[in-house]
Amino acid sequence: MYDWMSVEVERKFVCSADNLKTLEEIGAVCVGQHQIHDQYFDTPMFDLTLRDMWLRKRKGCWELKCPTVDGTEGEQSKAALLCTRYKEITNLAEIQLRVREAIKDVCEDSEMSSSHVEESWLSKVNLVCFAEFTTVRRSFTLEEEEAVQIDLDQADFGYHVGEIEVLVPEGGDVQSALEKIERTAQKLGLTGDQRVEGKMNVYLKRNHPEHYAKLLSKRVL
Repeated sequence: MYDWMSVEVERKFVCSADNLKTLEEIGAVCVGQHQIHDQYFDTPMFDLTLRDMWLRKRKGCWELKCPTVDGTEGEQSKAALLCTRYKEITNLAEIQLRVREAIKDVCEDSEMSSSHVEESWLSKVNLVCFAEFTTVRRSFTLEEEEAVQIDLDQADFGYHVGEIEVLVPEGGDVQSALEKIERTAQKLGLTGDQRVEGKMNVYLKRNHPEHYAKLLSKRVL
């Protein structure tokens, strides 16, 4: 993480039995395997996720992923179309500020503060956990592609997906990140011109079809 705010540029891909072999062949270095436990929060009316805002708790820390607008939005290149771009915020005070602004019509008038205990600020803005799962992640890097991380994820609800990710400092060069991801995808032999579903898409489709349908209707997913 480059600070408490950065832009996550990411392309997902379908995992197959050949991924590990290909990673080895192209000289990727495994930098670790670990379990990630995620909890996602929203109001009962989905006020955050319908705005494409994703609040989660991971490893005891809060993260908020928000839509980002950058110079690639109008670009029709394959690299741009196959990637997602989210501003990732890890500062709790800033997260609370953005959450409050997004759901100001449904939360209490009293001010939130990072000094509040966790349960207090969640209940104050009527946030509940709507998704919880654990992922086993194996992470790899390529020496010639600085700042690119390749993750192979296996979620506990039976979904496997790969991710190529670059974190860009806010205001940084997103186009360069897209180019790095595209080069890495070519080295991995990835084909196809459709975005691959992420873990959350599949989790909601299987476990909360009503929530999933609302997100589809708003073109969030």
